[in-house]
Amino acid sequence: MIIKRELFIEKAVVEEKIDLLMENLTTIRDDKGAFLLDFDGLKVDDKSWSVWNWPQGVGLYGIYKNYRITKNDKAIKVVQDWIENRMKEGAPPKNVNTMAPLLTMAYLYEDTGDSKYIPYLEQWAEWVMHEMPRTKEDGLQHATYGPENKNQLWDDTLMMTVLPLAKIGKLLNRPDYIEEARYQFLIHVKYLQDRKTGLWYHGWTFEGNHNFAEALWARGNCWITIAIPEIIEILELTENDELRIFLIHTLNAQVAALKEYQHESGLWHTLIDDPGAYLESSATAGFAYGILKAVHKHYISAEYEEVAYKAIAGLLQEVDENGEVQHVSVGTGIGDTLDFYRKIDMTAMPYGQSLTILCLTELLVSFC
Repeated sequence: MIIKRELFIEKAVVEEKIDLLMENLTTIRDDKGAFLLDFDGLKVDDKSWSVWNWPQGVGLYGIYKNYRITKNDKAIKVVQDWIENRMKEGAPPKNVNTMAPLLTMAYLYEDTGDSKYIPYLEQWAEWVMHEMPRTKEDGLQHATYGPENKNQLWDDTLMMTVLPLAKIGKLLNRPDYIEEARYQFLIHVKYLQDRKTGLWYHGWTFEGNHNFAEALWARGNCWITIAIPEIIEILELTENDELRIFLIHTLNAQVAALKEYQHESGLWHTLIDDPGAYLESSATAGFAYGILKAVHKHYISAEYEEVAYKAIAGLLQEVDENGEVQHVSVGTGIGDTLDFYRKIDMTAMPYGQSLTILCLTELLVSFC
């Protein structure tokens, strides 16, 4: 007799939460400009759903992955409408963050074969390969709308730029893109992973050769927890592939530390090793997704499944009746002090919604 395992939540409740989160995500706006970023007169909207930038790119990916697993018609319509509207408006200046929506666009091209996506995929990938600023040792410099961030490596780059480049490389049969993506993971591990804990520092600069405040910042870490399982899947790395083996060991070291630092609520502090820093929802959602997916793919031990479930249970307490995820920190630059991270504002953000959608979507796999 087969005994079906009982989870801590019913599948129908998870599906209802996902729909509510998605509806809220598509209505996020910064009408008063309260969260506009000002870069020497250039106003950048990180919050509103209708903008082509990294928060929306992460948002798109969360919704798309829900469609990929559930075939939710509402999800794919949201994705298609967003991309169609942004294409009509015209693409923004290229930088490490505006590359993020290209990951979902690449998946749409894979699904539909629609040639209208090809010029975007080709031009943006070629920009990464030939025009995107580089650090010493040929790392991808985290250059955004504002700061040049000269000679700086950030965790975020792997999620925002390297994953899209890898996916485009697979689709367009460009081994040079694939090899570049592989190298970028290696150099980022080299300079950003803390050897003592297995966690990741937010950034590294070759201008002085240091990790700034040595902040073990939660959302930066969650990009890694997500990106490692994703790159293994995107590049279809075989079990004996050296990069796959290396990245799985890297992920295991990080996840072991995350288990130790998880708060009793299930969430993590915005500075993972600082119990005085506030608990942050978007990073928690990212950790839950990456950990649960890695368990499902057998990259890490099944013992970590309970870490993900505890995180999701705590995260659901952060979703209000309107489907808005609470306690999400705004876009965060590199800080020279740990106090910089403790003082970052919180508000509803597209990535808070979508990372929660991602982890709940992966939770649906547990019901299979």
